Amino acid sequence: MTLTQERQVILFKPQGSIDLHGGTALSEKMAGVEPQRHQLWVIDLAAVDFMDSSGLVPLVKGLKAARQSGCRLVLCNVQTPVRLILELTQLDSVFEIFNSYEDILTIVNEDSLVLAS
Repeated sequence: MTLTQERQVILFKPQGSIDLHGGTALSEKMAGVEPQRHQLWVIDLAAVDFMDSSGLVPLVKGLKAARQSGCRLVLCNVQTPVRLILELTQLDSVFEIFNSYEDILTIVNEDSLVLAS
């Protein structure tokens, strides 16, 4: 018997600031996803130039929700101001952080990759 597991990538691309307002929008987007085991949740922060402490809440909640559902949540394209916040709070050691979206794709079997957004 051969078991083939399909991996589904859910891509979130917040823009601007992840503060109270931007964080709420990100939380709502993540809450709208029906988590399924083995999904890969990617938060692409390429267009995020600012994050404050209230912006950390949706990231941590998203990570917790993903893990509880058997999903994996990763960050990519983290800009310097956001990386500093993650480092100051030591969350850079909690999240998997990749330099680019392409780097993430190397961790999944591209033959069984299904993209959803």
